[in-house]
Amino acid sequence: MAVKISRQPKSVVLIGAPTSAGAHAAGCEAAPAALRAAGIAARLQQIGFDISEGGDIHTNIFRPDDESPRARNARPVVKSLEALQPLAEKAVKSGGLPVILGGDCTITLAVLAAIRRYHKDVSLIYCDGDADLNTPATTPSGYFDGMVVAHIAGQGAAELVRFFKEPPLVREPDIALFGLSRTDPGEQEWLNRSPMRRFTPEEIREIGAADAAQAALDRIHIFNRQWVLHFDVDVLSSEDFAASEFGTPGGLRFDEARAALEVFLQHANLAAVVITEYVPSKDPDGAAAARLLDLFAAAMKTRYAKQVAGEESKDTEEAKEVKEEKEAKEVMAVEEVKEQAASESAAEPSAPAAAEATEEVEAEASAEVNKEAEAEAGSGEQVSETA
Repeated sequence: MAVKISRQPKSVVLIGAPTSAGAHAAGCEAAPAALRAAGIAARLQQIGFDISEGGDIHTNIFRPDDESPRARNARPVVKSLEALQPLAEKAVKSGGLPVILGGDCTITLAVLAAIRRYHKDVSLIYCDGDADLNTPATTPSGYFDGMVVAHIAGQGAAELVRFFKEPPLVREPDIALFGLSRTDPGEQEWLNRSPMRRFTPEEIREIGAADAAQAALDRIHIFNRQWVLHFDVDVLSSEDFAASEFGTPGGLRFDEARAALEVFLQHANLAAVVITEYVPSKDPDGAAAARLLDLFAAAMKTRYAKQVAGEESKDTEEAKEVKEEKEAKEVMAVEEVKEQAASESAAEPSAPAAAEATEEVEAEASAEVNKEAEAEAGSGEQVSETA
């Protein structure tokens, strides 16, 4: 159902999705609380954003599932998606920018489903070290974390494909994989025949992170539709960021990620941001969380300058134009009154002239009366003499 939503550029809605049900191990379910404790709300408020809390889903911790080796923990994964979707829908409808703190990568399915509730066509930038294009038929692990994009594209386990009533959530031509470092054989076969655009770290460095980010946006048609940014921290180089479920040697360096995020986050049609796979247990002193917030806050500052300050400047200019137009109309109205008064003054005689005119009329009237009286008197004398 496509509806008109009034966007609120200054508003950010934080939602927690503390689930590791789809992950390869427990750990990332603790990320939402850790990122809040690290001050994500305060950092965004310092920029100028209005922050509201969209709530958290129940905590869902990874458990081994050897009974379903090709689709592990399917029911707990779906349970988390069912809990997250209404929270995301409410945030989208509010007009603010939902920022979802995961949690494992499967949560992006619920976020996309929430946006599809209001928009027919949605696109996706998937920043991740992995393609996540496995299905239960091709997966080497059975964990849904490695199958997210496949299910977004409408392929895989029925429980997740049918989570959204009208699959696919996003068409393959409208998906860009950004920072892709590794693929499994089945994933590579899929990519060889898919229109999905992918950008490896090497390609991003060759053309520059900002230009690569813009090329990715151009490819997924973001100028005429809503789109989601998925950011798995394992897209970052393990040399810069080690607190992820899987390290990625040769991944994006922090300066490259920042340049790309600044391009991504400044666009008005960005419908939601999903941050996944930060593992606090691998960050005992909180240094990685602080760096992650530095990265995100720097890019959000660019968004504020583009979307909020730019909008306020536009509003100020429009208000100035309205004021100037009003003042011009008032001046014209005053001039019209003056002209009308002058015209009426010219049309009416002055007081002395009016008095003189009145005297002339009265004199003429008096002379006429005297003339008639003399005529009547002469007529009477003539009658008398005749008699």
